[in-house]
Amino acid sequence: MTRAEFVQRLILNSMCDDFESVDQVILRDVAGVAAKCGFAVERPEVVENLLALVEAGLAKAYDLSGAIGDPFSGELQGMPPLDVPEESFRTYFYLTEKGMEFHGSDGTWWPLDDDGALRSDWELPRD
Repeated sequence: MTRAEFVQRLILNSMCDDFESVDQVILRDVAGVAAKCGFAVERPEVVENLLALVEAGLAKAYDLSGAIGDPFSGELQGMPPLDVPEESFRTYFYLTEKGMEFHGSDGTWWPLDDDGALRSDWELPRD
C-alpha cells in the first residue's frame, strides 16, 4: 500500500459513519492516526487525497449550510475548492455506496490495535 492509499483509507475511516468536514474532523483524525504510525499528515495532503476519493466516486461533497431535513439535498458536483481552512464549516464529505463497500471490504490495513496502540506487525506505507 502506498502512502496516498493509506491516507485515503484514513480519510474514508474518518467519515464512514457521518458527514464530516476537513477542518473540524477529517484532518484531526487522519493526522492523529498518522502520528501514531510515525509520520505527519498535513491539510494539503488530506485535501489532495480527498479529491482523489471524490474523483474515484468513493466520496461526495455536500454543502450542509442550508440543508434542512435532508443533508443529501446539499450535494455538490465534484470537489469544491478548499485552498484555505473553512471558518463557516459549510462543506462536508460522506462516503458513497461504492466508498462504503470499499471501506468495509478489508480491515487488515488498519494500523492500530483495540487499545489504540500501533500494531506490532504493521508496516509503514511505501511511497
